[in-house]
Amino acid sequence: MISITATYDGDLRCTAKHGPSGNTLFTDAPVDNHGKGQSFSPTDLVATALATCTMTLMGIVAKREGLDLTEMHVHVEKHMVTEPVRRIGRLPVKITVRGKPTPEQRKKLEASAKTCPVHKSLHPDIDAPIEFVYPDL
Repeated sequence: MISITATYDGDLRCTAKHGPSGNTLFTDAPVDNHGKGQSFSPTDLVATALATCTMTLMGIVAKREGLDLTEMHVHVEKHMVTEPVRRIGRLPVKITVRGKPTPEQRKKLEASAKTCPVHKSLHPDIDAPIEFVYPDL
């Protein structure tokens, strides 16, 4: 169990504290929802969690396989919908993998990304396709 605490700072801003490390992060409501958009919004954090989760799991496989994935990056687009309620509607993920993994290693990397707990925790109504790009091949 991990404990995270959050405080409402006013003006649609919050501060969250990660129990184990003591690190803090701030959220702000987006401009299109009455906020100032000066930090990640809560739904931005969902997209961020998806991006970093997929890379982390791929990193675990890469470490085991002796691959260096330095400079791998993920681009996630967060698309909000308003019907029937305001929520995340789509989170397309594009993962660009540097280096030259073998076809077998690519299968392992891609399978690991698709087991990301964040991806698996998303509501089925959220369209979250994952695309893999290998520019060095």
